[in-house]
Amino acid sequence: MNRLADFPRKKILVSPSLLAADFGCLESQITQVAAAGAEMLHLDVMDGALVPNISFGAPVIKALRKKSSLYFDVHLMIEHPLRYARMFREAGADLETFHIECADDIDAVIAAVHALGADVGISLKPATPAEAIFPYLDKIDLVLVMTVEPGFGGQSFMADQLPKVTAFRREIARRKLDVRIQVAGGVDGKTVGACAAAGAEIMVAGTAVFRHPQGMVAAVSSLKAARSALDADLH
Repeated sequence: MNRLADFPRKKILVSPSLLAADFGCLESQITQVAAAGAEMLHLDVMDGALVPNISFGAPVIKALRKKSSLYFDVHLMIEHPLRYARMFREAGADLETFHIECADDIDAVIAAVHALGADVGISLKPATPAEAIFPYLDKIDLVLVMTVEPGFGGQSFMADQLPKVTAFRREIARRKLDVRIQVAGGVDGKTVGACAAAGAEIMVAGTAVFRHPQGMVAAVSSLKAARSALDADLH
């Protein structure tokens, strides 16, 4: 399954963030999250410019692609996503999510990623209003709301970002668009319910999955349970 549109709606999808994995045994780690029921793998690429950190690049993604059939959810926290769109697609990205705050022309990046046959998403930092992405909603497949300041894993969840999730959900519904909503940052068993209630469908969780005290199966299950719990509350 390598297109976002192929995933079922109205259920929680889990995309564990590789930043929290043990980099000494990545193959084993991604095999375990797949076995635990995660549908995706979230790959945070940082350039030290758009965000104050550097992570990994296309060679790591290419190596992992040979070892996994998970949907590769690549989050490009870089200044020039247009310049590197082809590189990451060829490395194995199924989805390329870039930032509205990047230095490139937004429409050009969207067109380039779609031309490469990948899904495209746009993310925004906590200080950026949701409305900044509204003009592009009909051209993209996903919007990613950061619930921490991007750049480092293990940060505390910012509940004040959830109104953005609700704003996107309402605008997407109003315009009858097929756009998924993802949240990333501080998502765990305690915060996932609020994310789902606000309208998020795809949960990015790093520490909460890779370092869960009861293991990855328990971690992924607790995140997925948010949807059924929410449905129960609504009936």
